[in-house]
Amino acid sequence: MIVGSNQPYLFAYIGYWQLINLANIYVISDSMQYIKKGYINRNSILINNKKHLFTLEVKGVHGNSLINEIKVGNNSKKIIKTIFHAYKKAPYFNEVYPLIENILNNREKNLAKYIGYSIKKVSNYLDIDTKFVYLSDLQGETTLKAQARTIDICKRVGATKYVNAIGGQELYSKEDFLKENIELNFLRTDEFKYKQFNGEFIPHLSIIDVMMFNSKDEIKKILNRFTLI
Repeated sequence: MIVGSNQPYLFAYIGYWQLINLANIYVISDSMQYIKKGYINRNSILINNKKHLFTLEVKGVHGNSLINEIKVGNNSKKIIKTIFHAYKKAPYFNEVYPLIENILNNREKNLAKYIGYSIKKVSNYLDIDTKFVYLSDLQGETTLKAQARTIDICKRVGATKYVNAIGGQELYSKEDFLKENIELNFLRTDEFKYKQFNGEFIPHLSIIDVMMFNSKDEIKKILNRFTLI
């Protein structure tokens, strides 16, 4: 049983989806602390062959607010319009734009559930059949932190293997996981390129960009371009 987890990120980069695709169960960590100016509610798209950051407005952020305590603001229609103009000439616009529009028009006001909806809808589009669980439903109130909390998550869902993004190497110990009979690996995305419009390839953009310029079959190949460490 392979388990992955991460905070809910809006239209995250390809590595996020590689991890979801690899896992049997993916835990959406909605009861973690919201990080201001992080990538939970913002990401980058391509505008005029340059990287452009868009941000979903949020409300009710205080000191140590958890992600699932925050509300969605009112600028989704502006983001929809920006994406429309940025990608209206992209090869897969007609297939992808209605999906993006549906996600951003979601009336859910809880930020974690709003982004959770987006994760499930994009996964559906990419034919990913991973089971999703919200951390708040799985673990409830806990005093566990960092690695101990993640090991507890793994035990609760019966994980034999836990896979984290490459940045997790600084947070988790393979030896400590093995003591609990859980194999720990880190996913590193392999380098890849695809044709955008007519400019130089701009990497590390949102999954929106990947979907606008690649067919589902092409994306499925990209989802398997990673190395486990």
